[in-house]
Amino acid sequence: MYEIRIHSRGGQGGVTAARLLALAAFRDGKHATACPFYGAERRGAPVVSFVRIDDAPIKIYSQIRNPDMVVVLDASVMETVDVLHGLKEGGKVLINSEHPQEFPGFTSYHVDLTGIALAQDLAIAGTPIINTPFLGAAAKLGIVSVKSVRQAIREMFTDERNVKVAEAAYEELVI
Repeated sequence: MYEIRIHSRGGQGGVTAARLLALAAFRDGKHATACPFYGAERRGAPVVSFVRIDDAPIKIYSQIRNPDMVVVLDASVMETVDVLHGLKEGGKVLINSEHPQEFPGFTSYHVDLTGIALAQDLAIAGTPIINTPFLGAAAKLGIVSVKSVRQAIREMFTDERNVKVAEAAYEELVI
């Protein structure tokens, strides 16, 4: 089983990112679950979402304490939350950032999801939509296929820019 913890802020689409990733995994023929965990439900508050992906049915629906991967959709969350807590030894970190960041003992990746969304003018009330570009990065990391990413996004959204930003993130993420 592959377990992913996604850190974001309320209103950024982290919960939807988890749902989209689980749907894409399902479209790839995998079993997947997505569940959010919030404290006070308000815009801007830290939010954590969890995704499990496996070839076999998943019978666990709870928080993930020791993920294989951590995704940080808003780097400012790291000022108040230890996003690496419990990350398995040698785990992966994907961060929404223009600049690389090193996390000793872990493999880190970065891609500017915010910049990609802004380049396509993909925002709601001035807030860039970063969940759909995240799916492109997940595909580049081999978690799901590009085909399933396109399918999942089109099932949830009609605006084709969402697919374009996912494809752009796939291209821009350096492995």
